Amino acid sequence: MPRPPRAWAPAVRHFFGTLTGRAVLVTTATALVSVIATTMVAVPIAIRSVNTQVRTELMNQTVLAVELLTDERPAVRARIVDRLRAEGVEIYLIRNGRADRAGLPPRLVRRVAAGETVDVRGKVSGRLSFVAARPLPGRAGGVVLTRKVATNLAARVLGGVWVALVIGLAGGVLAGTVLARFMTRPIARAAAAATRLSAGDRSVRISRAGPSEAARLADAFNQLAAALQTSEGRERDFLLSVSHELRTPLATIRGYAEALADRVITGDDTAGAGATMLGEAQRLDRLISDLLVLSRLEAADLPLDVTEVDLAELVRDAGRAWAARCGADGPSLTVEAPGAPVVVHTDAGRIRQVLDGLCENALRVVPGGAPLILAARPSAGGGIVEVRDGGPGFTDDDLAVAFERGELNRRYRGVREVGSGLGLALAARLVTRLGGRITAGHAPEGGAMFTVELYRPRTMG
Repeated sequence: MPRPPRAWAPAVRHFFGTLTGRAVLVTTATALVSVIATTMVAVPIAIRSVNTQVRTELMNQTVLAVELLTDERPAVRARIVDRLRAEGVEIYLIRNGRADRAGLPPRLVRRVAAGETVDVRGKVSGRLSFVAARPLPGRAGGVVLTRKVATNLAARVLGGVWVALVIGLAGGVLAGTVLARFMTRPIARAAAAATRLSAGDRSVRISRAGPSEAARLADAFNQLAAALQTSEGRERDFLLSVSHELRTPLATIRGYAEALADRVITGDDTAGAGATMLGEAQRLDRLISDLLVLSRLEAADLPLDVTEVDLAELVRDAGRAWAARCGADGPSLTVEAPGAPVVVHTDAGRIRQVLDGLCENALRVVPGGAPLILAARPSAGGGIVEVRDGGPGFTDDDLAVAFERGELNRRYRGVREVGSGLGLALAARLVTRLGGRITAGHAPEGGAMFTVELYRPRTMG
């Protein structure tokens, strides 16, 4: 049977799934690795240092032993032997080529008898020992001191590592906890602010306290909240503008429809009422079409037919179409187009849609007889189309928001005749989708000027 999960297992998994848990895990693992690495380096050094110290002390003791053993008194020699043995040192005397007792390797005895000073490590009486020997002055022999090599030295050194290991782990847990608290505080603030933002509080902001990363997070969140607040305000104004634009033709259509239903309008007046209703219905249709095109542009699925287009010919065609609409009482339409082709890579139908929208806006506000110019000219990167007029134009503040949906409609509603507020936004998005650029400015004729810059076809090299 499978073993049932421990009751605490989910809590442990959850803890180590958090930033705090991972910070504690990383710092603890770092402390553990540091202790182990330090131990691996320090233990051999410590053992080597202890052995070197023991051998040095043993050689120094041979000097003392040689000086004291020159004394022929047995009591003195006995005290020397007892003192050294109390320190774990065995003493051997070499005389006439023989040791006073068994245990020393014969080769070592021969070397000491030959007058050599010896500092080695080898087996004495079957035990690994440090061996130090000096010849006795003026005598055929010498003194040999041995001290057993501590075989448990590494174990004793490692035994002290556990204390350092426990301290390191405790320090890692503590450092991880403090670090995680320091790191997660700005994230927790951002999460709480995001919750309030998603609940509809657009005024929420985060303080820039903490390290530079936390300050950047706060700046990014605050910019997002401000942009969302601005966007929603514009959406609200746009919806108000669209609802107003929808209500006006609907009210007209409804009024005429009620008049026809109540037989208030009869006879010859019926045709006029029908024409008015048709015009308002067409106005509604254009508004709905603009809304649909805008939504498809923002969804990036608007079909485009990009080919080589002659802007000069396109402007001349648009001029012929709008000349009839300007009429005798309308603006004075002029077309400025070079004789040579101005070829760019774009969608002719969409650019014509942009030109028609700009001309329709101009026709609404430009007084009779004032200039309306459609122009095309080549540029360094391709070609430029301009629509200029002698109408009321824009202020500098207007130019900054000219392509925002409904912004100019909101500013000038009730001041002068305005459209739905979608035309310029639609033109800007269409040109952008086609890889071009549209700008608004002041025309030399005194009114508004819109410049559409498009580019030449790409050549294959």
